[in-house]
Amino acid sequence: MRRKYGIAGVFVTAMLALAACGGGGGGNTGGNPLDTTSAAPSGSASGGGGKAIVGSFDFDESVLLGSIYAQALEAKGVQVEEKPRIGSREAVYDQVKSGGLTIVPEYNGNLLAFIDLKATAATTDEVNTALKEKLPAELEVLDSSPAEDKDSLSISKDTQTKQSLNTIEDLAKVSKTFVVGGPPEFKKRWEARFKEVYGIEFKQWKPTGPTTADALKDGSIQVGNVFTTDPKMTSNNLVPLQDTKNIFPAQNVTPLLNKAGASDTIRTTLNAVSAKLSTESLLEMMQKISVNKDEPATVAKEWLTTNGLG
Repeated sequence: MRRKYGIAGVFVTAMLALAACGGGGGGNTGGNPLDTTSAAPSGSASGGGGKAIVGSFDFDESVLLGSIYAQALEAKGVQVEEKPRIGSREAVYDQVKSGGLTIVPEYNGNLLAFIDLKATAATTDEVNTALKEKLPAELEVLDSSPAEDKDSLSISKDTQTKQSLNTIEDLAKVSKTFVVGGPPEFKKRWEARFKEVYGIEFKQWKPTGPTTADALKDGSIQVGNVFTTDPKMTSNNLVPLQDTKNIFPAQNVTPLLNKAGASDTIRTTLNAVSAKLSTESLLEMMQKISVNKDEPATVAKEWLTTNGLG
């Protein structure tokens, strides 16, 4: 869930981070408190493969990717602590920058948009070149994987047929009668951009979070921000509208690291993971989690073993 994130104010970021630290059960609030006492860089090599704290965003695919990273590193002798389901990018980014987290699985295009609201890079190479120029000195990105999980504006097949909608641009003729759904931060991150690029204004923005695909199916929203590796794209008979003006940039899975906390073992191991990870394998793994209800850690272990990385 994947994920365009606008820059939040210091107060909001602090509150989100505190919320992530609050413990409690799973779901959108996250089940693992963020240890703010770990603010010093955590992954500096201290014998063996070093140490690393691997975080993830608060959605299943990110948890899966974080588990893949963690288990791959453990297989290479790295001492790993996992902090899954911390929250949104607003809550996670500063933790990587400060060293409270060593690694988080990122999506390169959305990371770029987070640090540069005016970014226009579209392809994987363009996005990564821009990232290397824009990232602060404390951070680095490793090799991007071929695996890509893009944002989409999607509609039901029935809506497509009734309204003759095939592209995001087509929405302009009906958008003022449509309710759009997505993550809670979706409106803040996208409203101005949709209006600027496509001339789209919606009747209402509804925070549907992980239920967006189901809300499209039951008709409580007419268009929604569903991610392209979400198995419900198929099971709910949804149609992603063509992004003819490339409002959604490349969103390849890409490790984001705190430089001071990362060892050479960490870098080479995660680059090896990225080289093997494909969109097809990511979709297959997400189907096991979403449809079969397998645990992300179990699915991660199976993938690593199959690819000789576990």
